[in-house]
Amino acid sequence: MAESGAATEWKKYSEYKINVDPDQDDKATEIKLFSFARPHMRAFHFAWFAFFMAFFVWFSAAPLLSEIRDDLKLTKKEIWSTSVIAVGGTILFRFMMGPLCDKFGPRIPFAGVLMFAAIPTGLTGLAVDYKSLLIIRCLIGVAGCTFVMCQYWTTRMFVKDVVGTANATVAGWGNLGGGVTQLVIGSLLFPLFKIFYDGDSEKSWRTVCVVPAVVTFCTGLGMLFFTEDAPKGNYGEMKKHGTMPEVSAAVSFRAGAVNFNTWILFIQYAACFGVELTMNNAAALYFKDEFGQSTESAAAIASIFGWMNLFARGMGGVLSDYGNAKMGMRGRIIIHTLFLLFEGIFVIIFANTKSLAGAIVVMIFFSLCVQAAEGTSFGIVPYIDPPATGSISGIVGGGGNCGAVAFGMAFRELSYEKAFMIMGFCIIGSALMSALINIKGSSALFWGTDDVAPSKTAALSVPEPEKEEA
Repeated sequence: MAESGAATEWKKYSEYKINVDPDQDDKATEIKLFSFARPHMRAFHFAWFAFFMAFFVWFSAAPLLSEIRDDLKLTKKEIWSTSVIAVGGTILFRFMMGPLCDKFGPRIPFAGVLMFAAIPTGLTGLAVDYKSLLIIRCLIGVAGCTFVMCQYWTTRMFVKDVVGTANATVAGWGNLGGGVTQLVIGSLLFPLFKIFYDGDSEKSWRTVCVVPAVVTFCTGLGMLFFTEDAPKGNYGEMKKHGTMPEVSAAVSFRAGAVNFNTWILFIQYAACFGVELTMNNAAALYFKDEFGQSTESAAAIASIFGWMNLFARGMGGVLSDYGNAKMGMRGRIIIHTLFLLFEGIFVIIFANTKSLAGAIVVMIFFSLCVQAAEGTSFGIVPYIDPPATGSISGIVGGGGNCGAVAFGMAFRELSYEKAFMIMGFCIIGSALMSALINIKGSSALFWGTDDVAPSKTAALSVPEPEKEEA
């Protein structure tokens, strides 16, 4: 247990179960994975699990698309249009949520979006044609904006020296929901529901999404009652006691939007997270159409891509923090650039791999680089303009969805091979843009020095489980 020092202003907790820096608003200087103590580690675990459930409902229909396509008699373009709207519909909300987090904190927007998205997810089975499916998937897609709250929350709870690891870990474990939903919905619950309905696949896909909807709604409720916005308490409490000033959402957004570095990361995030979103929609269809797999087996193979989030995005965050410790911001940028570059190369190889086993192996390395690049992206974001971190997170996060829309349109209009080739070369082009990142007070890729020497703070602590009070 670590004392936070003499209190000079109001805060909810007089002491913490984790080491903190009083000079950085009582943010944690370490990550104890086996701790669930309030406020830091409780927020950490709620952040990743809530984002996991957001991903779960967001892509709950993805492993069922081949069944939905056949039962509703939809064309390839119509199915891909629903996938594009599912990832594109949340772009505006990502832009909005950053300033709202700066003003109200992450909890309330996070919980509200989760509970809202749970409703259309549970109603997926009411789709009767292309238009109704399009509307339902568009409404479910709002869940994707929870990424902003997820990253904002851990940025608010952990110091910069470990925030790359914290952000990457919670986002990676959250993104894991995209792979788990392929396996749980497509390969476990769907066949289980078919048994219950005596082999009726249509009744199965029309009811199976109720399960993730209920769990997601309950997660949102739990977040409101059992977590805090920041180390010192909830934003409403802190403003009431004068611990933090009122924040203008418009000013916050403007500060993030006028920073050139924000838009470089916007494009680069489109080239990694945008790729992951596209693969979440495309993978099961790809392995079924190109390699003749069944719905269940295609979903199981597709889930591998998402399962890499278990460690790959976190690895990117850890390596970003390591690069920072060795070379400052230049180290973060180098690691970031390398993962983007190798990601593009593996996509091109994947597009030209004709054997099932070979495609799976290449997809594993492709996925590793995709998710590690996502982690390195948000190892850089908190440094761009700290007071506007929420807005910058929202804009950069929106880049991921814009990338998914662009790549989704390519898959809608072109063959799989051509679409993957375009994707690969776009990613390589985005990697070259790292040379333009130039953050005030930090070293760039080829010039400059850091105003503050790199910190040697340990990034991740995994102690033995211990009993502690919330």
